[in-house]
Amino acid sequence: MRLSAGFRRFAGAWTVLVLLFLYIPLLFVVLNSFNASRTFAFPPSGVTLSWWKAAAHNSGAWHALGATAIVGACAASLALVLGTCAAFALQRYPLWGKQPISLLITMPITLPGIVTGIAMNTTFHSVLGWNLSLLTVIIAHTTFCIVVVFNNVQARLRRTGTNLQEASSDLGATAFQTFRWVTFPQLRGALLAGGLLAFALSFDEIVVTEFTAGSTRTLPLWIFDNLFRPNQAPVINVVAAVLTIVAVVPVWIAQRYGDDEA
Repeated sequence: MRLSAGFRRFAGAWTVLVLLFLYIPLLFVVLNSFNASRTFAFPPSGVTLSWWKAAAHNSGAWHALGATAIVGACAASLALVLGTCAAFALQRYPLWGKQPISLLITMPITLPGIVTGIAMNTTFHSVLGWNLSLLTVIIAHTTFCIVVVFNNVQARLRRTGTNLQEASSDLGATAFQTFRWVTFPQLRGALLAGGLLAFALSFDEIVVTEFTAGSTRTLPLWIFDNLFRPNQAPVINVVAAVLTIVAVVPVWIAQRYGDDEA
């Protein structure tokens, strides 16, 4: 179907407006990190790099970043294992109730974060009697990170089918050899994309983390705690600017490798 020139111009202009609406606020965050003022006021009263130096020497931010990286890496790793196993079970084997099971697996990401946080807090603190710590944050994040991996792997399994695996078995390959040389190369892009997106999802989670962290402070919680402290406001701008830039990397990698191996 051919679109008229007028409609194409309208669609192009609308796309530009949507992109500007999404990314101009992020640009303001980056510009404010060089603002000589101690507030979030715009336009900047001057240009300085002193806040970047202060952020680089802020021990609280570094400790929070380390905790966030540990939680993200552990949650993404657990999600890769559990989400991949669930996708294989539902896609490759005859099971009763596949649709209800698939719905239950994907449900955590559709629930409001505050509901998940309250449920996790009640389970850990009241039912199990655990102290809230880094471990409880990892477990809580894994529950919704699984969904990202599960969806990526299941979609790839649907597209690839089982013909190559069956051919490999017919030629005498063991189950491990078939997985190593046939199945894994087919899933590599989906696993990488799912793992990176799961890490990114965990990295900026704040609602569920607040209910399960206890005294542990991840970077989003540290930013929220210091957001309205006058002495910390410029450092918050710098941290937010760095996160804005760094957040592009895993999404870009996931999109590139996911598309290349689709």
